[in-house]
Amino acid sequence: MIVHVIRWSVNNRLLVLLLTGMMIGMGLFSLKHTPVDAIPDLSDVQVIIKTSYPGQTPQVVEDQVTYPLTTAMLSVPGATTVRGFSFFGDSYVYVIFNDDTDPYWARTRVLEYLSQVSPNLPSQAKPQLGPDATGVGWVYVYALKDESGQHDLSELRALQDWFLKFELQTVPGISEVAAIGGMIKQYQVVVDPNKLRAYNIPLSLIQTAIQQGNQEVGASVVEMAEAEYLVSTNGYVQQRDDLALIPLGVNKQGVPVLLRDVASIELGPQMRRGIAELNGEGEVVGGIAVMRFGENAQKTIEAFKTKLEVLKQGLPEGVEVVPVYDRSELIDSAVTHLWSKLLEELLIVGLVCALFLFHVRSSLVAIVSLPLGILVAFVIMYWQGINANIMSLGGIAIAIGAMTDGAIVMIENMHKHMQDTPLTDANRWEIVTKSASEVGPALFFSLLIITVSFLPVFMLEAQEGRMFAPLAFTKTYAMAASAGLAISVVPVLMGYVIRGTVISEHRNPINRGLVALYMPALKTVLGYPKTTLVTAGLITVVGFYPLKHIGSEFMPPLDEGDLMYMPSTYTGISIGKAREILQQTDKLIRTVPEVKNVFGKIGRADTATDPAPLTMIETFIQFKPKSEWREGMTKDDIRHALDDALQLPGITNAWVMPIKTRIDMLATGIKTPVGIKVAGEDLDVIQRIGQDIERLLTPMRGSASVYAERAVEGRYIKLDIDREAAARYGLSIRAIQQYVSMAIGGVNVGESVEGLARYPINVRYPEAYRDSPEQISLLPIVTVDGQHITLGEVARVYIDYGPGAIKSENARLNSWIFIDINDIDVSHYVKNGQALLAQKLDLPAGYSVTWAGQYEYIERAKDKLKYVVPLTLAIIILLLYLNFKRFAEVAIILGTLPLAMIGGVWLLYLAGYNLSVAVGVGFIALAGVAVEIGVIMLVYLNQAYAQLQINAARDAKHITLTALRESVMQGAGLRVRPVMMTVATVVVGLLPVMYASGTGSEVMSRIAAPMVGGMASALILSLLVVPVVYFLWRKHELNK
Repeated sequence: MIVHVIRWSVNNRLLVLLLTGMMIGMGLFSLKHTPVDAIPDLSDVQVIIKTSYPGQTPQVVEDQVTYPLTTAMLSVPGATTVRGFSFFGDSYVYVIFNDDTDPYWARTRVLEYLSQVSPNLPSQAKPQLGPDATGVGWVYVYALKDESGQHDLSELRALQDWFLKFELQTVPGISEVAAIGGMIKQYQVVVDPNKLRAYNIPLSLIQTAIQQGNQEVGASVVEMAEAEYLVSTNGYVQQRDDLALIPLGVNKQGVPVLLRDVASIELGPQMRRGIAELNGEGEVVGGIAVMRFGENAQKTIEAFKTKLEVLKQGLPEGVEVVPVYDRSELIDSAVTHLWSKLLEELLIVGLVCALFLFHVRSSLVAIVSLPLGILVAFVIMYWQGINANIMSLGGIAIAIGAMTDGAIVMIENMHKHMQDTPLTDANRWEIVTKSASEVGPALFFSLLIITVSFLPVFMLEAQEGRMFAPLAFTKTYAMAASAGLAISVVPVLMGYVIRGTVISEHRNPINRGLVALYMPALKTVLGYPKTTLVTAGLITVVGFYPLKHIGSEFMPPLDEGDLMYMPSTYTGISIGKAREILQQTDKLIRTVPEVKNVFGKIGRADTATDPAPLTMIETFIQFKPKSEWREGMTKDDIRHALDDALQLPGITNAWVMPIKTRIDMLATGIKTPVGIKVAGEDLDVIQRIGQDIERLLTPMRGSASVYAERAVEGRYIKLDIDREAAARYGLSIRAIQQYVSMAIGGVNVGESVEGLARYPINVRYPEAYRDSPEQISLLPIVTVDGQHITLGEVARVYIDYGPGAIKSENARLNSWIFIDINDIDVSHYVKNGQALLAQKLDLPAGYSVTWAGQYEYIERAKDKLKYVVPLTLAIIILLLYLNFKRFAEVAIILGTLPLAMIGGVWLLYLAGYNLSVAVGVGFIALAGVAVEIGVIMLVYLNQAYAQLQINAARDAKHITLTALRESVMQGAGLRVRPVMMTVATVVVGLLPVMYASGTGSEVMSRIAAPMVGGMASALILSLLVVPVVYFLWRKHELNK
């Protein structure tokens, strides 16, 4: 069939060229319009339910909101994990789905189940779905600052909330623009309890009066003089005086009692759970652009920045927008770096072809076939909706060397025919067809093996599957395209392009050198075939020795350019102290000369995608260009300098990458490479177990920092209501609780309407009445029937400890331990830690300890690779059998695989790389390419043996052992050039990727290393071992 395709292509060569031109046009269009991103979206399909329950403690939020929601969401179809967070005043429930779930279908199912449970939630708790964004949705972060001092934080926050936010949310691809930091203006009605007592007014009346005095209605229309007039009554509160004049009733003398008579009305900041700070210079207001699921990151960011530039013109004088995190910088850096590597590879492969063939026209055919294959791959990428990112472009990068193999071997075979038969216009296409048909079928199958051998990568799942699927797709498409081009376009190009005098192999200095080196070695091993096989077997066994000294990790650390500082502070920190720590850490980070900008946030932004407690700092660190760094400084040196600068008591440092960390936090909840989840029923016991683990693991080798969350170290002022005493005064539990929540906590009873802006109106007692348990006990209560009592008469007020935040996973209470490691790989650390905890940790019944973070991924990937690798081999065996139709030749080729693995293992060991999913993918790619060498070698050995049989039949002689040995030497030795060319293009083509140092190089070098090392060992051993095994097999057949 392959021969028929070659003949059809040559006979219809103009049509083939026309179709090629069309494909080039489609490829260029696809190249221009393919979406661009830095890395594939690794985040899980998730739906977030955020519920605000103002003023409530984490325990109340957990009992009344989070627990009912998590238990209901466990039944959602396709949900794999339901993770709950209960904070002060807020509940977050993350529903994580299977990979194959459509995100919008997931949202509708969550809404369906939410509608069933919502009626059972408290009336003040309003659940809502988070944005339709992914874990890597934070694409752009900016800060608003005013160095002129004309605008305070509340004015900056108003600009963000009521001007920038709505305009920026109109940008295509933006799901929401969240605010962080600053202060929200609030009308604060500070009620004097003594005046309430004097006027005999209950506190609940204040809320009712404000709500009745802050509304506006229409009253239909009035017709006058043939015109229609709309009737409207003004009643919105728009300034402090409007609040002051709200009536509460009349006294005994008939004089109205106004709100100003019992309360002072002030403007102040609303209570906040998040602060933003810039460069250690003071507080600012931040804006976070969250990108919608599946959008083109680069186009979205560019459109966002363009819109922001337009909006800057409308900002007041002195207000400045400072970009503090810009994903497009990473995207440009990563994609530009990989395109440069692709160009380098193209040039290197072209140079190798020209050197080996010593014929510029011939090398042009091989070089032209490369971009054609790449353009075909881009057409399919565009049609399938795959982004151009470091992984998809990396798939093309690791395929480039192998893509030229078909063209190289065909051109080389045509050169051989041209040496035997001079090329003329009359016989040109006949020679092209004959030379292409000889090697075409075997070449097509070898390229197909490289293509199909990569298919098991598609079976990887979860994060590793999402990471490598684009690479597997593009490599498969590029190789499939090159296999197709090799039997259609390449023969046609050969016929048109290859002209003139072709230098014979014997006169080519490179080829003569190769033959001079190879022939004596081949002669020697053919003289001692069994000894050679035993030696190869010993080398194979000894060659895998470094494996036990190579560590393992899920993925090599990916340098995203920017860095994130995510330390943990202890539970119960006040907002004032949090601000102080944030400014202090930012100022210290800014002292490192390589740092350009430091944007720190503590607590959470106003978005469901940020469930950070007030104890969590997230600091975005932007670096200056490398040209401005101190001489000899690397990213690791800077990280060590930063770590040395930030040694603060009570703060555990963690230096992480922004994108990867957000993905990991949403997938596993763990922000460090390794984590432990302790699950059980009692938070006190969970905390004790966590502290025991912290104590045991801290001194263990490889522990950089170990921090166990303090599950029950939140500080509480508790009120135990005396039911009997309350009943005596005619007070219900609900009445007392409402009084406490308004008087002490403060309640937003409405909002002012000022143009487009809305500001809350809050009612509470003066601070002097609520700043200690003793003062709280003395709070006066006016009962419904006019009795005057204190809070202490119906409740006991005391200080206690309780949960500062409550986490749950699949409705089981959790506490987490965050572990940063250094000088050790994840697998070895976890193995040592598991052994230590099994020996020394006292774990009560009903409680579990689960290792999480990267370790979860490693174990899942290992389990998958256990049957993915055998499947790869099975596919290769099947394709080889379809080509050769004999198991003997299949076995000869498979024998080269262990020899190829040796080089890959040793290069990993010498380079200091750990085993990872990236390395596994490299070995899978190596298997396909290594088989190709064996296939090419066998094609030439079979050709030489077929010629030997023809000669023997013609002379009516038996094939002697000497003749067989000469035949093997003829087939292997004299055809060393195409074998060396295929290996050289693969190895030399991968060297720019292997030794690159730009964005994404950490992952790509791990994929390239097994291929480079493996091809080197496969070449040396296959050139010697395959001919020997072939010789022994044919000898055995002759002796039958």
